[in-house]
Amino acid sequence: MAISIIRTIILYIFIIFAVRLMGKRQIGEMQTSELVVTLLISDIASLPMQNTEQSLLSGFVPILILIICEIVLSVLMMKRAKFRRLVCGMPQIIIKDGKIDQAQMKRLRMSTEDLCEQLRQDGCFKLSDVRYAIIETNGKLSILKKPETEPPDCKQLGIKADSGGIETVVISDGEYSRHSMEVCGVDEAEINKILKRKSVKLDEVFIMTASSGGEFKIIKRECKN
Repeated sequence: MAISIIRTIILYIFIIFAVRLMGKRQIGEMQTSELVVTLLISDIASLPMQNTEQSLLSGFVPILILIICEIVLSVLMMKRAKFRRLVCGMPQIIIKDGKIDQAQMKRLRMSTEDLCEQLRQDGCFKLSDVRYAIIETNGKLSILKKPETEPPDCKQLGIKADSGGIETVVISDGEYSRHSMEVCGVDEAEINKILKRKSVKLDEVFIMTASSGGEFKIIKRECKN
């Protein structure tokens, strides 16, 4: 039992490292090749986990080969547009100028229910509001609404927007986040001054955010009864 637990932990750490090499992607954002590699890795890793007589190396080697193949493939797709189109395909327009391309939907084997569901997920509840709808290579739907259905922005209203800049969490659960400080351009000394001015100790802070525009917000840790 102990051997199985140790092998599982080792494989778990190795797979996390391997997937990190592929880059940060959610399942719905994966290209075809990335999804295939992910499925194969999970299948290969399960074999040495279940069979303790099988060498861990027999799981490591094929996973490494798959990761190397995926990295090489991604570099080729980045350098060669034709190769990328061959592997990933092309985005497909299914609504053009407000008109549904029924032939394209049949080729994609996409039902009207699928189309309406994805439109609703994008915040569009009326087909008549859509000017363009495009199925991307990762299977997600991108839409462009008709101009008359879009809410006016600050530019159209002639209003000057006041941007506070990017906001990051500089203290999380009583601990500094050095990387976040660099992103918004503040240092520890400045944060400590603000905490002192607010009469708040570091270990009392649950979340503290800072923006590049000089705004700070503090949420104190809730006291335990």
